[in-house]
Amino acid sequence: MHADAGVATHEAFLEALLNTDRHAARRLFDAACQPAGLGAALDSLMMPALERIGERWESGEVALSQVYMSGIICEELMEALLPCQGGSGADSQSRVAIGVLEDQHALGKRIVLSVLRASGIPVRDYGVGLSVAEMVERSRADGIRVLLVSTLMLRSALRVKDLMMALRLEGLEVQVVVGGAPFVFDRHLAEEVGADEVGYGAVDAVEIVRRLMRGVE
Repeated sequence: MHADAGVATHEAFLEALLNTDRHAARRLFDAACQPAGLGAALDSLMMPALERIGERWESGEVALSQVYMSGIICEELMEALLPCQGGSGADSQSRVAIGVLEDQHALGKRIVLSVLRASGIPVRDYGVGLSVAEMVERSRADGIRVLLVSTLMLRSALRVKDLMMALRLEGLEVQVVVGGAPFVFDRHLAEEVGADEVGYGAVDAVEIVRRLMRGVE
């Protein structure tokens, strides 16, 4: 795809989300999946569009209702294009888990979770709004070895430092992989909070989890 065509596609997808045009959004996203695959389309088209919409909302350019509906449309695309594997027996035995620390924003976690499952990696879904104590306790109870932590707000991202300390105090050998907007905007943040790994997209998560699990098997 030529650069100009790529820019046009990104702008068209962004406008489709803001205009609540589900048909156009689906058509553009389907087209983006064809040459590069679903994971690449998520990282190169969907997530950048959602990030730009969030930035526009913060600057007062778009309404909160547009942010909300954009997320709904993207969730619908995820449900239509990715296999539904929630609650499978394999996931209930997995030593990999994902959850959102403190925040209630689920879309980023949902995308990563779906891509991991679509790649054949069973993952426990711990949901959203988890406290540090809850993440530690669930990781201990389930024998988790790789914990993916998603955050949306900087204050939540900074709490990863407390999570790392709590896991170590419990003597848990859990590899923590962080992701989300704060870590994308500040490439040094993951190191500052002591995370073991950082992913900047769903495709990163697949490679990281596979590599970490090879190390503990």
